Amino acid sequence: MSSLSFALFLSLLSLLFPFISSSNSTTTTIPLSLFNTKNPSQDFYEKLTHLASISLARANYIKKSQDSPVSTTPLYPQSYGGYSITLSFGTPPQKIPFIMDTGSNFVWFPCTTRYLCSNCTVSSATSQSIPTFIPKSSSSARVLGCLNPKCGWIHSNNPKSRCQDCESPTNCKQVCPPYIILYGSGSTGGLALVDTLDLSNKKVPNFLVGCSLFSSKQPAGIAGLGRGLSSLPSQLGVKKFSYCLVSHRFDDTGKSSNLVLDFNASGEKTSDLSYTPLQKNPVVSEKNALSVYYYVSLRKITVGGKKVKIPYKYLTTDSNGDGGSIVDSGTTFTFMNRGVFEPVLDAFVKQVKGIPRSESIEIITGLRPCFNISRQETVSLPELKFHYKGGAEMTLPIANYFSFAGETDVICLTMVTDSSFGPELSTGPSIILGNFQMQNYLVEFDLKNEKFGFKQQMCK
Repeated sequence: MSSLSFALFLSLLSLLFPFISSSNSTTTTIPLSLFNTKNPSQDFYEKLTHLASISLARANYIKKSQDSPVSTTPLYPQSYGGYSITLSFGTPPQKIPFIMDTGSNFVWFPCTTRYLCSNCTVSSATSQSIPTFIPKSSSSARVLGCLNPKCGWIHSNNPKSRCQDCESPTNCKQVCPPYIILYGSGSTGGLALVDTLDLSNKKVPNFLVGCSLFSSKQPAGIAGLGRGLSSLPSQLGVKKFSYCLVSHRFDDTGKSSNLVLDFNASGEKTSDLSYTPLQKNPVVSEKNALSVYYYVSLRKITVGGKKVKIPYKYLTTDSNGDGGSIVDSGTTFTFMNRGVFEPVLDAFVKQVKGIPRSESIEIITGLRPCFNISRQETVSLPELKFHYKGGAEMTLPIANYFSFAGETDVICLTMVTDSSFGPELSTGPSIILGNFQMQNYLVEFDLKNEKFGFKQQMCK
C-alpha cells in the first residue's frame, strides 16, 4: 500500500473506529423515481445543456473504463437525469436514497456524520442535508475484513497482494483496503461494510455495501445493478429484474414507478415484451469494467423507414472490447460513436425539409441537429427505430428523441457524440442506450435466460 493510500486508510479508520468489530414471497418491489441535484429555478434550456454534458461525461467514463422471492421498490424520476430508489440498511433500518445504475456493480451510500461532498448541490438544500448512513447506530454493521472473500470483489482476488499487513492467513486484523471509485461526473471513496439489507419482504444479512466518507459531484449513493459479484442483483440472487421509467416531465414531482426484483423467475416470457439476447461480455485484460455492462446486439437503425449506413465495426465488439451496444440506466441521453452518430444526424437533416436548423442552439447545448419550428403550423419528424437481434424492434416515440430547448421554439435531437475535433473516442461500447430514450418503456433483464425485453407503455 502506498504512503498516500495508507494515510487515507488511517484517516478513514479513525472516522469509523466507534463501530469497528470483527467480523418468502418471490418478488420485491421498490419505488423508482428521478433524482434531483439542480436548482429548482433552473430553466429547461439550462437543464437540457446540463443533461447533454453529463451524458457525454458518463459515456467517456464507460468507454475508458479499465479495470426465490420477488421484491418491488418504488422508482422515482429526478432532474439529475437518473432514477432513484430507496433502500433500508442496518438494525434498526435506516432509509437511504440511491441512484439506480445498470452500468456499475457496487452499492454504496454517503456515510457517517462527517461525510464530505464537494460540488454536490441538491435542489432546495445544502450538501449538509444529504441523507447519510450512521454505522454506529446499526448493531449489525461490521467493517469488512481483508481476508473476507467479499473484499476480493472490489480489490485483488489475491489475499496476499491486498492483505500485506496480516500476520498470518489465520490471524489477520487488517480491514479491507479503502476503495476509490471514479464516475463520469464525479468520484467517491470509503471503506467496505457488511450489514443487513431490509427489503419489504425479506432481510438479507452480511450484504456488502460501501461506506463513503467523501464524494465529488455524487450527491446520492449508487445502487449498482450490473453483472459484477458485488451488484445488487448478484448479492440477492435475483433471477430477473425489471423497471418502467416514468417520463422526465415528472422530474422531482414524487411520481414513481417500480423496480421489481424477481428471485424465482421461470423460463416463460413476460406477456407482450419483445426480446433480444443479452450478448456475452468481452473478456479483455485490464478492462474488467466491460464485464459489468449489459450488451445487446443492435443490428441496424432506421430513420423514417430508411436504413442508416453504419460501419459493421461499431455494431459488434472486437478483440479489444471496442464496439457493440449496451443498455445503461445511468446515462441520460443515448451516446453514439461519431461513426454512428454522423450518419444518423445526416439522415434526420435530409428528411426534415423546410425547417431551418438553429446552429446557435446547437453550439450552446452540444446537441445536434436542432430545428427552429417557430414558423411551422405543423411539424412532421422522421420515425426513429432500433432493430435488435432476434427481430425485436424499438420504435421510439418522438418525445423520447426530440425535446424543446428551453423557452425557445427550437427542438433538438436528444442524443450525443464525442467532439468533432480530434480523434474519435473509439474505445469501449460504440452505442450506450440511455434512460431518456427509454421513458415509458417497461424493460426487463432476464438474467437466468440471458435476455433483454422491452415494450412501450405508460409508466405509473
